Amino acid sequence: MCGRFDQSQTARYYASVFGWTDAVYDSEATPAYNVCPGTYRPLMHIQDGQPRVDDVFWSYRARWAEGKVPICINARMEKLTNRYWRGLLKNGRAVVAAEGWYEWTGEKGKKQPWHIHRKDHAPLYMLALANFGPFEENRAEAGFVLVTDDAAAGMLDIHDRKPVVLNAEDAKLWLDPALSPEQAIELARRTALPSEAFEWHKVSKEMNRAGAEGPQVVLPLGDE
Repeated sequence: MCGRFDQSQTARYYASVFGWTDAVYDSEATPAYNVCPGTYRPLMHIQDGQPRVDDVFWSYRARWAEGKVPICINARMEKLTNRYWRGLLKNGRAVVAAEGWYEWTGEKGKKQPWHIHRKDHAPLYMLALANFGPFEENRAEAGFVLVTDDAAAGMLDIHDRKPVVLNAEDAKLWLDPALSPEQAIELARRTALPSEAFEWHKVSKEMNRAGAEGPQVVLPLGDE
């Protein structure tokens, strides 16, 4: 899974690196090293043919599922075609740009946080599904989730799930409204970056606190 991530650059920076120089911005989110569910974060998506960056609430539950399904922060790749996700897969594909994400190992009460990032330190473009509707009375209904898949190789030592990360050019294809849901899933499976593209290091247990913030939280242990 992915329950926290590092989005410590500005939305405009990520969009610029992505090649979106003409995007429409409706984002007031500030950079954060420790992004938690239940906050508004900038998402890149296409609306009416126009590249956009909008702040969206991280958590989602369909209105009809209230009382039946818990609020989600992630969606499993293997379940994207089921009733719950297929509408968002067709009309709500988005990308969350970040520097990395966090996972934890160890026993409860002694959890060790890890920062996972690309070996080349390029931005991550994590696949997301979102409902962009203005549902002010129910924030989670207008929220987003990150798409996750099984981890592999050495990353299994950290966690058995990981966010689906694509290179920028492939992530742009994921956003293309002309791509069918079936084609989008095939693209994600075929082009997702392998575990070998990532590296990880232990960070301070200060990260066990949701409110921890600042550049010190991402430093490798021993480099604080």
